[in-house]
Amino acid sequence: AGTEVVRTGAYGISEPVGQLLADYRSIDLASFPASPSQHHNRLGRGKGYYDRLLPQLPAYKIGLCFHFQLLDGPLPTEPTDIPMDEILTDQGTF
Repeated sequence: AGTEVVRTGAYGISEPVGQLLADYRSIDLASFPASPSQHHNRLGRGKGYYDRLLPQLPAYKIGLCFHFQLLDGPLPTEPTDIPMDEILTDQGTF
């Protein structure tokens, strides 16, 4: 006991055990799964997890996806949506 590194959390997903990271300013680079547009906006899944995190995170933000997932036109956005600084695909960056 006491050596547990992960535990089963919400939605049955393994989550790390330990002190929560509270100093988002200490993060320099962050990557996020994305179904993005070439305009650097990302299409979320409607739960708002990243919408709550991204405004607190001053790090350089990279959206990750396969090239075929990259959408040509702009996505519908709201004033609270935070665009990625860069989009990285298996065929290059945008």
